[in-house]
Amino acid sequence: MATAKSLQPRIISSFLGNNNSIRSTQPLPHLFRFHSGRRHVSMQLSRTFSGLTNLLFNTRNVDEVVDGKRKRLKPGNVSPRRPVPAHITKPPYVESFKVPGISSGLEIHDKEGIARMRASGRLAARVREYAGTLVKPGVTTDEIDEAVHNMIIENGAYPSPLGYGGFPKSVCTSVNECICHGIPDSRPLEDGDIINIDVTVYLNGYHGDTSATFFCGDVDEKAKKLVQVTKESLDKAISICGPGVEYKKIGKIIHEHADKHKYGVVREFVGHGIGRVFHADPVVLHFRNNEAGRMVLNQTFTIEPMLTIGSRKPVMWDDNWTVVTEDASLSAQFEHTILITKDGAEILTVC
Repeated sequence: MATAKSLQPRIISSFLGNNNSIRSTQPLPHLFRFHSGRRHVSMQLSRTFSGLTNLLFNTRNVDEVVDGKRKRLKPGNVSPRRPVPAHITKPPYVESFKVPGISSGLEIHDKEGIARMRASGRLAARVREYAGTLVKPGVTTDEIDEAVHNMIIENGAYPSPLGYGGFPKSVCTSVNECICHGIPDSRPLEDGDIINIDVTVYLNGYHGDTSATFFCGDVDEKAKKLVQVTKESLDKAISICGPGVEYKKIGKIIHEHADKHKYGVVREFVGHGIGRVFHADPVVLHFRNNEAGRMVLNQTFTIEPMLTIGSRKPVMWDDNWTVVTEDASLSAQFEHTILITKDGAEILTVC
């Protein structure tokens, strides 16, 4: 989960030597805009990305048909926040009611930390796969959220997105043109939809983060190919990871694979370090870049490429979370949390 709460504040990530560190000048999650040729990544969405929900979903456009068949995505009703039992350990940002910033400095795990990361990753993967079995025409994304919420707390964990920067739900459900951070609501899934389900759990003090894009009913070949290529881009990126490898090689291999199939690579959202903190160093860019920094043994981070069939430009809804493609073209995403090992990389978010 790469997150956004406000359109105005700015986050600076400086890349100095081998220490790929982030300095947050505002306490908020990370939606990054990369500036080519500069030595930083920042969050800075212009006001043109704000206040567009009414424009997109007025009477004239509410039933606009995209690609000759599916309707443009529109907001549904969001149910009240689901409770979490008192005995479940919650991340610090939930109790503090403060929007967390980006933690600077790499987290290098000891044996106990690695074991806990493996446990949180396995649980996140199990929840992700279970959620995928619920994807059927007529099922609402709110029903998926309820099932995910219950499974996580039944396993003694906390759903990391719930309360993060004010996010109202326990999972992100991003349908069709939604790039990321879709809020589960009353909209029933329709035959032919694709949906990314982004799961993060907080178990024994450690976060595990993963997502996958699933098919709902009879999905056309155009959508299937986008999903396949997006998954392949993640797999290719993981395959080159290991101690001493430059982070920029991740962006290079993803971008090359996307270019081969003429897909766009979303640049505003990034992978991130994860462990005891939800979002931390390093910033992982999914497109070609010349940023410094190398992978370190026993660190954990996410890789989460988002590819689009058409425009890669994001439009944010008035809820300050949901991000869709500018032209309503399809978007897909896959994500894993990985551990850098002496032999390469271990995928932690597998069952």
